[in-house]
This record gives sequence, structure tokens and C-alpha cells, in this order.
Amino acid sequence: MADSLQFRGAVPRPHRTLVVVNSCLPDSGNMTDAAHPRVISESVDVDAPAEVIFSILSDPRQHARIDGSGSVRELVKGPERLSKGATFGMDMKLFGLPYKIRNTVVEYDEDRRIAWRHFGGHRWRYVLEPTAGGTRVTESFDYSRYGLVPRLVVELAGFPQRNREGIAGTLVKLKKAAEKDANGKQA
Repeated sequence: MADSLQFRGAVPRPHRTLVVVNSCLPDSGNMTDAAHPRVISESVDVDAPAEVIFSILSDPRQHARIDGSGSVRELVKGPERLSKGATFGMDMKLFGLPYKIRNTVVEYDEDRRIAWRHFGGHRWRYVLEPTAGGTRVTESFDYSRYGLVPRLVVELAGFPQRNREGIAGTLVKLKKAAEKDANGKQA
């Protein structure tokens, strides 16, 4: 991949192609507004096939490996490979405080889409789309299902911007991990 940068609205990171998209990704037809303000998304082009990327995303033991937010610590309990309806627990840290969280996979399309949510109701979603040189990965923080009070709490606490920065960091790490894994499988 060339060392060129392609950015729209993000802080540049050296030697990465990052396309920022503030859009809503359809969820079984429920979300159709392409500019939904409560879905924070960014995308990156990865020089790896979708199945390599999906194998990282669907293995909760690898989530700490790719976390760019600094909040994911390690898997507490869960399957080796996620599927629709699967639950998994993670050790987390936010504002310097450790906590545990339980997630449920709510969207799953092998090698194309995976999303999970916890008690808060927001979703972390990854969508994989083929490109000429590999796969475009879009990660989203979707809090569009929140009512007024929870939405205001999320926004006043600064989570949309904090999560946008975490997503950008995660996509950089995911790109590096997937490209390394893809090259290792070719050797």
C-alpha cells in the first residue's frame, strides 16, 4: 500500500488510509438515515481479506490486541468465536477505574458484519466491504436507540468524541494486526 494519506475530518495518522464517515449503517432495515447524528463511524482500507479481519473481530480474546481506546483489558469469559446471540465478558477500564462488562452479539453476517451491545444499549459495529486491494472496515459506535436522557448523558460525558478517537486508534491497530496475520498465512 502506498504511504499516501486520505482523510476527511480526522486527525491524520502517518502511513494510514482513513476515511471518516459519519453515517448510519443499516441494521436489518431499521436504520435508514444516511447521516444519523448518533452513529459515529470511521473506515480504513486494509490489505487483507475479509476472513482474516473477521477472524480477529469474532475472537474476543483478540479485542485487547486491537483496542485503540485503552479501555479494553482482557477477556473474562466467552466463546473462542462469536456468533449471533453469543455473550462475552471483558475487563475494562474507563477514567482510570476498572470494571467488567458483558456483551451480546446482536448482528452477525460471517466475514461481513458483526456488532455487540451491553446493558447500555449502544452498539459497537464492524462492517467489512471488499475493495480492489483488500477490505474496507467501518467501525461504528451507535447510540441511536437511546432515549433523550441516556443520549444527553452520553453526549455530556463526551463519549461521541472520545469514541471517535478510540475508533480511529482501533482501526490503525486492526489494520496492522490483520495485515500481519494475512502475511503470516501467506508465508
